[in-house]
Amino acid sequence: MPSPKRIPIFDGHNDALLRLNRRAGGDAVSAFLQGEDKGQLDLPKAREGGFAGGLFAIFVPSTEKKAATNQTAAPDFTSTPEPPGVDLADAQRTVLAMVALLYRIERQAKGDLRVCRTADDIDDCLDKNALAAVLHIEGAEAIDSNFEMLDVLHAAGLRSLGPVWSRPNAFGHGVPFRCPSSPDTGPGLTDLGKALIGACNRLKILIDLSHLNERGFWDVAALSDAPLVATHSNAHAISPHSRNLTDKQLAAIRESGGLVGVNFAVSFLRPDGGRNKTTPLDLIVQHVELLIERLGEDGVGFGSDFDGALVPEELGNAAGLQKLVQALRRREFGEKLIEKLCFRNWLRILRRTWK
Repeated sequence: MPSPKRIPIFDGHNDALLRLNRRAGGDAVSAFLQGEDKGQLDLPKAREGGFAGGLFAIFVPSTEKKAATNQTAAPDFTSTPEPPGVDLADAQRTVLAMVALLYRIERQAKGDLRVCRTADDIDDCLDKNALAAVLHIEGAEAIDSNFEMLDVLHAAGLRSLGPVWSRPNAFGHGVPFRCPSSPDTGPGLTDLGKALIGACNRLKILIDLSHLNERGFWDVAALSDAPLVATHSNAHAISPHSRNLTDKQLAAIRESGGLVGVNFAVSFLRPDGGRNKTTPLDLIVQHVELLIERLGEDGVGFGSDFDGALVPEELGNAAGLQKLVQALRRREFGEKLIEKLCFRNWLRILRRTWK
């Protein structure tokens, strides 16, 4: 009997650029292209696990001394104080450095990685076995009030943006890392945040709802003409973490024809919100099953949070992604549904959003 075919995976969120940008010593470009022991995502690990592409996040860590020294884009804390904000000029320097890093990787990859601006670009990468990288920003601290930087970044390839990370900024308020907690943790979007939603709609930039608090979520739902998307969030009904989505929020995403990318971070998978690497891989599948119930088969994908979070050790890193595919098969998911979860649903939502 022939073995099941290898299914490519398009992923809604990773923090590989953050890891590489903060890397001490050596050539960060070569580290990604040639691979290394540290980190959860690089080109060799992607090839091994069938990671075909995804949204490559740019995240600006807080720089003040009171910020946690081990701050990542997705800290695995059941409760943590609100991180300090980020200065506009500092944020712009960091963002531009990470954009440049991605393009240096593309240039030296010699066709093995391409920065994609359209869904057709991603399709072409899938056909040619090139890693498809979409430029995403997590937290809009680098965007000025006149949106001049937004125009520049869009011209440079920005196609997805989360207005906030889990700290307040000029555009709105993110959820803190708390479990158990409702995502209803504070005010919604500011007037400037609401204007940012309109600007993203005009430029056809995907608006990422992950990290927004509930009031901000409803502000986006009321203002945006695009499908509602949370690139890396889970079901609050299973894990009552502030970062996860309630059934009411999921109903709004379904009504808009949107999508949720299931996050592999153990703190957002577990009912206790704990940091435990022995979290079973099947817990990811449980979130997938519940989200399919709430959103339908076309509304669920993956948003790994590789290089930004602790993930189940059974999965390990991007090289282990086919283990997740096998877990879906063990739960008797059909091959067409698995393909939807792995890449087709993301392509649908990106094609519709970017038009």
